Amino acid sequence: MAEYDRLNASRVNVGARADSYAVDEGLRAYMLGVYNYMAIGMAITGLVAYFLFSMAITPDAASAALVNGKPLAVKGMYLTEFGRTLFVSPLKYVLMFAPLVMVFIFAARIHSMSVPSAQATFWLYAALVGASIASIFLIYTQASIARVFFITAASFGALSLWGYTTKKDLSGWGSFLFIGLVGVLIASIVNIFVGSTALQFAVSVIGVLVFAGLTAYDTQQIKEQYYEGDDATTAGRKSIMGALSLYLNFLNMFLMLLSLFGNRE
Repeated sequence: MAEYDRLNASRVNVGARADSYAVDEGLRAYMLGVYNYMAIGMAITGLVAYFLFSMAITPDAASAALVNGKPLAVKGMYLTEFGRTLFVSPLKYVLMFAPLVMVFIFAARIHSMSVPSAQATFWLYAALVGASIASIFLIYTQASIARVFFITAASFGALSLWGYTTKKDLSGWGSFLFIGLVGVLIASIVNIFVGSTALQFAVSVIGVLVFAGLTAYDTQQIKEQYYEGDDATTAGRKSIMGALSLYLNFLNMFLMLLSLFGNRE
């Protein structure tokens, strides 16, 4: 009888290990999908930003846009007509706020979208963000942009890995981080019109801390939202929303660190 109990227990344990292995493999594939979506989104943003910047400047004064009969120069670079439209005209405010509006609409409607539609919307959003941040190449040296990007990538990777592996429940951070996020957003919008260096510094420092916390918090939440029984559509939507959360954390942490440590032209 005792032998039967041990054999039965062994079978139960083998079954439990098999189930656990299946969940682990499924979770690993799910998280890999989230990070892949995020990485593609960041690549699109970077490529669009640099491409538009390249179209916006010219070394030839004769090809530059004219203002009062003189070539339009910004930070020692001549702007083309396209550059003037992108960086100087009122369109820059449209590009500045359009991603913010779009991300709220996307988050509200994703549950009614097909996975391909959600993917396409995410890629479109990433491209729009690229257009909105193309001006960083006018403000900071390319070497400092690259340096801060790699610092951000290393920090993000470490924080996300910790959020994925820690046994600590981070759900209590949610309310605090949300309040910090709202505060950073409001202060950033105000500073667009005020232009205070001190306020920008404070926003950047607090923003780095908030988005660092959100990286770990969101990673744990994405992990816990995984459910083995989800159908392909539900799992796909979850992956894209998770990727959007991590994409926003990475992007904003990068911009805040760039504001603090980037070398200006």
